Amino acid sequence: MFVVLLTYTAPIDEVDQHLHAHREYLQHHYAAGVFLLSGRKEPREGGVILAKAGTREELEAVLAQDPFHVHGVASYQIIQFTPTMAAPAFTGLLPA
Repeated sequence: MFVVLLTYTAPIDEVDQHLHAHREYLQHHYAAGVFLLSGRKEPREGGVILAKAGTREELEAVLAQDPFHVHGVASYQIIQFTPTMAAPAFTGLLPA
């Protein structure tokens, strides 16, 4: 399991130029089962993605497709973790 922290590296008006394509990218990877939860940071300086990928390298390949990455308007910090506890609604995310 991974937490991805996005930080905008360009002015928000430039980020917004790629927001529609970024949302389509997110939806594609939700459908593929890679992304589990996402949203913007408050204040609006980036975003957060909860992701499930086989390896860090696989996730990095997915993130390289993000229009925010392609256009250089965000940087990414990847935090890998192994979940050991979850609220009842999220127990399906725990490893077997």
